[in-house]
Amino acid sequence: MTTVADHVIASLKRSGVDRMFGIPGDSLNGLTDAIRRAGDFGWEQVRHEETAAFAAAAEAALTGRLAVCAGSCGPGNLHLINGLFDAQRSRVPVLAIAAHIPLAEIGSDYFQETHPQNLFCECSVYCELVSTPEQAPRILEIAMRAAVEDNGVAVVVVPGEIFGHRLDDTGWGRRPILPTASVCHPAGHALRAAADILNAGTRITILAGAGVAGAHDRVIDVARTLQAPIVHALRGKEHIEYDNPYDVGMTGLLGFASGYKAIGEADVLLMLGTDFPYQQFYPEHARIIQVDIRGANLGRRTPIDVGLRGTVADTVAALAPLLTRKNDSSHLERSLKHYRKTRKRLDTLATNDRDRTPIRPEYVAAMADRLAADDAVFTVDVGSPVVWAARYLSMNGRRRLIGSFNHGTMACALPHAIGAQSADRDRQVIAFAGDGGLAMLFGELLTLTQNRLPVKVIVFNNSSLNFVELEMKAAGIVNFGTELANPDFGAVATALGIFGRRVERPGDLEAALSDALAYDGPAVVDVVTARQELSIPPAITAEQAKGFSLYAIRTILAGRGDELLDLVSTNVARRILS
Repeated sequence: MTTVADHVIASLKRSGVDRMFGIPGDSLNGLTDAIRRAGDFGWEQVRHEETAAFAAAAEAALTGRLAVCAGSCGPGNLHLINGLFDAQRSRVPVLAIAAHIPLAEIGSDYFQETHPQNLFCECSVYCELVSTPEQAPRILEIAMRAAVEDNGVAVVVVPGEIFGHRLDDTGWGRRPILPTASVCHPAGHALRAAADILNAGTRITILAGAGVAGAHDRVIDVARTLQAPIVHALRGKEHIEYDNPYDVGMTGLLGFASGYKAIGEADVLLMLGTDFPYQQFYPEHARIIQVDIRGANLGRRTPIDVGLRGTVADTVAALAPLLTRKNDSSHLERSLKHYRKTRKRLDTLATNDRDRTPIRPEYVAAMADRLAADDAVFTVDVGSPVVWAARYLSMNGRRRLIGSFNHGTMACALPHAIGAQSADRDRQVIAFAGDGGLAMLFGELLTLTQNRLPVKVIVFNNSSLNFVELEMKAAGIVNFGTELANPDFGAVATALGIFGRRVERPGDLEAALSDALAYDGPAVVDVVTARQELSIPPAITAEQAKGFSLYAIRTILAGRGDELLDLVSTNVARRILS
């Protein structure tokens, strides 16, 4: 007979899982000992359980397969929760094994007692407590099936002693748990209703999100038929931006003016696989058609005229024969012209700027984009790094872009990079880390050395919580509590046995990044970037304009005019000179 833990590992292996991220703990001893005995299953030890969940999320995003993390009872599995929220909101299949206190002690306020089956309900598609050894195989199979079919997080809570119980064959877990393949598109009358609106429209714009993955060519064909510009949401960037003659950039808080304009001027908006959350960026008077595999997403961000439940690939294929080819391309041409102008203006900022310091963050992102491999995986922290990644990283169908784009949590770039690199140790993985984000989970640099992961970390070091400062400025608030007293991250990396380099002048950037990318092992490049660089959204509201004015007045009155002068010289003067 085998133990429950042996069964867990064998079931995971049958389903294509060959590693687990986590930190050992006494309630996990039965499971980690089974991993040791198995010999061909990886235990990817990290320094914080939050990283284990982030890493599993990135592996699932990169491979499309189930990924697994584990935490010991109480504080151990509780640390998983932020990474699991990220995985759930990114809609990737992750199984979390949450070890628990002894079964007989549940409800007694025992040492380290929590109630994981309650705590994880909000960030999972399935969450259940295993109460007997015989129940474990079935609960595990249900959880794995839920994760891969619903593309979400499944949590199995296991009292520590159950892992070591002997287990007869129950029949569960004999076969691999793999996602099913289905064709899913709306019925004919719904497709006809959508086609009638599209055929009558004269200024059609497509908004593409993560749901267009695998449907690139079909979406391009529809855009050609409709003579429609394609705007992408952030999560759609890697799937639709490349090889796209109809691309007019991104919309949203991090996007381009051209994307905002193409949507604002549309009389019909076709939303494909996107749950884009910001209502202020939707058109006021256009008719709207939304396609989403999740019916509950239809019409929850903006009122829609037709909702189509199905995958983008299947729905677009079924819709295409019903569409009439457009001859008028004036809306498309105006949108493309505006995009070219916007793109040129953005690209002029990604320059050396005559060796002026501090370095422009746009230049850092553009340089990394130019030097990176054609199939590189980029992971990005929230805040300013994700702005520069969205605007300056070029996708090509082979590169990947992974971040906390729905959950929006700090400190995700390095943990996501750990997961991506663990899944493919030969692929180039580059983390765009903010100085605040890197510091939050700084210990994971040790994971890179211990697990021999050749991740390249580029630190955007502006000694501040930069995006928070921008939000304060927009609200008319004097910056407070956002200053970061940073070390030389390159020197710290060197002390940890990692390739480390600090870059303070633009002329040194290319050599430093080239050396780091060529290095056979983990590397950290600490780039001192401009603190006052403004990542202004494509549409400025009257309240935001008022807020910036109030910020300027209050900053001067607070005796901090030098900060305002730095803001002007960084943003206004540079743009005039460029």
